[in-house]
Amino acid sequence: MRTRRRVGRFRSASAHDRFLAVYDAAMADLPAHETMDAATSFGTVRAYRFEGPGDRAPVVLLPGRNASTPMWAGNIPSLMRHRTIISVDLLGEAGMSVQDKPVGDAEDEARWLDDALAGLGLDAVHLLGVSIGGWTATNCAIHRSNRIASVTLLDPVMTFARVPLKAILASLLLFPAGVPTALRQRVLSWISGGADAGDSVSEAALISAAAKEFVIAKPMPKLFTDDQLRSLSLPVLALIAGRSVMLDPAVASARARSLLPRGQVEVWPEASHAINGEYAEEIAQRAHQFWDEVDAT
Repeated sequence: MRTRRRVGRFRSASAHDRFLAVYDAAMADLPAHETMDAATSFGTVRAYRFEGPGDRAPVVLLPGRNASTPMWAGNIPSLMRHRTIISVDLLGEAGMSVQDKPVGDAEDEARWLDDALAGLGLDAVHLLGVSIGGWTATNCAIHRSNRIASVTLLDPVMTFARVPLKAILASLLLFPAGVPTALRQRVLSWISGGADAGDSVSEAALISAAAKEFVIAKPMPKLFTDDQLRSLSLPVLALIAGRSVMLDPAVASARARSLLPRGQVEVWPEASHAINGEYAEEIAQRAHQFWDEVDAT
């Protein structure tokens, strides 16, 4: 029982069923895919493969907190035009990945992702992460980089800058089970630059259901040190949202530019923290250019 409280879990069987209904409805909006599971040292990781043309290194997507694979519905069609895309549900978060052992620190976080890549038979991949997924990608590149060709980050939290206090306090309203739906939607809309966060929007409904029905039991990510960021020898493309409320764009971009040895850092002035949905086509074009450059070196 003590161990169970230290792993991510649904609040009850009925909570799992309610989330699954929202998840399945959102997955129906995605292109045809293959479902895969990979055993890791901390549980089983669910992944989905969207087959693209050619034999270039595939791209692995890492979603934001409480978001899981369906959050990429607007991105996958354009991303898979030139490459195979593999989306992972983060271990210890709401989704189809199942955590069965506690994740204690950043090294553990890197280990489960590296284990998953190995279990999926992936030897060289480009990681693309948004928000906490960006932190997860960077963390793996710092601790276990042998399978990673490059990292692309979309407004990554706790990577180049801390989360502002206002955002921390607002985010706390997402997780208690008794928070009114209307209040949770207001917070999600604020984080997303004022976008509609009602349940009619599948991605918003997914995040809201995850926050309500699932308990995350992992430690909060720690901001990377200067030395850790300097140690990243692989190429990094960082797209920072100019209207982000989850980080200070000026601080994050300046720190990334000064510390990343092979970093390409851009501030997209009109983007919010929901940058992946706001600029799906533009991100696909910029990321494909970056990945082609990396593969050519």
